[in-house]
Amino acid sequence: MSTLGIIHTVIGVIAVIAGIIALVRQFRITSKNGVGQVYIHSTVLTCLTGFGIYNLGGFGVPHVLGIITLLVLGAAWLAETKKTFGGKSALVETLCYTTTLFFHFIPGITETFTRFPLGAPVFASRESPALAGTIGVIFVIFLVIMVKQVKALKEPRRSL
Repeated sequence: MSTLGIIHTVIGVIAVIAGIIALVRQFRITSKNGVGQVYIHSTVLTCLTGFGIYNLGGFGVPHVLGIITLLVLGAAWLAETKKTFGGKSALVETLCYTTTLFFHFIPGITETFTRFPLGAPVFASRESPALAGTIGVIFVIFLVIMVKQVKALKEPRRSL
């Protein structure tokens, strides 16, 4: 693994941990507290450092995911700070930040379990049906979380 790859991985792990802490503590990610700020900044840095990693031979799907992540973060930030989406801004903010956390899991699971344990990785390749199934399960978990977030936002006098 290159030095940039190591830095990228460490920053990504910090982002995931901060995102999970935010969800556990407040059931949402927001820039209005320290853990949310750590999540947002480390997610941006993860994307930016990821653009310099070309272990698959060039610009590819991971880079596209980084661009999408930055766009979704931007939408969340606009919703949160500028109320760009009017009465739906809290909903857009919450769902966008949560979606970016899910995005971390795609390369995180893929890169980790196609490399480890050394010599006998859990998944033989990035195209493994079992890997796709694992990411699918994580996606369903995030969908459940987001449905619960939507319900919580709709409850009278309750915000996340």
